[in-house]
Amino acid sequence: MIICRNVSKEYRHAGQRKQVLKGVNLTVNRGDRIALLGRNGAGKSTLIKLIGGVEMPTSGRIEHSMSISWPLGFAGGFQGSLTGYDNARFIARIYQRQYADIRAFVEDFTELGAQLRMPVKTYSSGMRARLAFALSLAIEFDCYLIDEIILVGDQNFHRKCRAELFEKRADRTMILASHDTGTVRELCNRAVIIDQGQAVAYDDVDFAVDTYSAL
Repeated sequence: MIICRNVSKEYRHAGQRKQVLKGVNLTVNRGDRIALLGRNGAGKSTLIKLIGGVEMPTSGRIEHSMSISWPLGFAGGFQGSLTGYDNARFIARIYQRQYADIRAFVEDFTELGAQLRMPVKTYSSGMRARLAFALSLAIEFDCYLIDEIILVGDQNFHRKCRAELFEKRADRTMILASHDTGTVRELCNRAVIIDQGQAVAYDDVDFAVDTYSAL
């Protein structure tokens, strides 16, 4: 279970404060597939980063009793001077996994070939996203955080991502931020609309999508 208790987040820039999330309360149960719906800048990605521990809330707290991935495709943790292989080795050490297993998965999933021996700073954004997605899936988590990343790459890679995440891990908890209402209807059993910093949860996905579309 994941519980957000009165979570707020604000950023400061040039002496100004902008509150992105205001008093968010949300309970995520094991096996839930929750869609986060909201306009650009509404706070979907911010909430995902908070749940994943990438950022800390300004106030409130987040409790969890399950393992949570970092946001799938998040490349902010890469060491640009290291190769793809070296970044995979680093992840293996942090999560105490066998490097050989992670390396084999990354090679098969990314299809980057010899590029894995090159520094990540030389990668295109698409290559970085492939590596980040592969490293996210190379570690088994109870809950996966997804921020539009299923749209990365060509159609064949889309299919590979969907099969690896939504079919092989059909029993996992997922929190998905997406503008694609068709994907939300297909994959999610609950939804949260974020608007003007407030979050409202719905158990009826179709109703949530219709409500969001009418905003």
